[in-house]
Amino acid sequence: MKHALLLSLAVALGATFSVRAADKNPVVIVDTSMGTIKIELYQEKAPITVKNFLAYADDKFYDGTIFHRVIGKPNSKEDFMIQGGGFEPGMKEKKTKDAIKNEASNGLVNERGTVAMARTDQPDTATAQFFINVKDNKFLDKTERSAGYCVFGRVIEGMDVVDKIKAVKVEDKGSFEKVPVEDVVIKSIKRAEK
Repeated sequence: MKHALLLSLAVALGATFSVRAADKNPVVIVDTSMGTIKIELYQEKAPITVKNFLAYADDKFYDGTIFHRVIGKPNSKEDFMIQGGGFEPGMKEKKTKDAIKNEASNGLVNERGTVAMARTDQPDTATAQFFINVKDNKFLDKTERSAGYCVFGRVIEGMDVVDKIKAVKVEDKGSFEKVPVEDVVIKSIKRAEK
């Protein structure tokens, strides 16, 4: 009886600590033209990246942007990711703030459902664009040979919406590849109310 009570207490305390750990992570709601995606942001593992992302969200920078690059054909080797946050409809690029330091050495991996920063082929060039991995993409992780792509969050609700977006028809538009034929609009990205 005593052991059972101690075990119950330990389990309750463990649950409390894990809830508190999750509570301190900011969560954002991504409202899109195809549904809602909820993302937990890992501010302890990627403090610079999360601060940057939230600054863009708070400034309403993402409102009206699109998922402009979608590589995710169902049952195809081309499954990869959906990318957004930098262009308005018509592939009009938005002016961004300065680039941030790449935090890809934080131990988080590019697996299905994680959210990472897009960048050029140089490490410290991420600004506002982000992508959601639609499958495990370990080749994007930091290694001795690669600077990697910084994972800073994970989809906690709405992977069905991500999967709907990854299945849209795409086409190449000028120098842009895999652009959805019909715009997938990010209506807003807002902090979730606690």
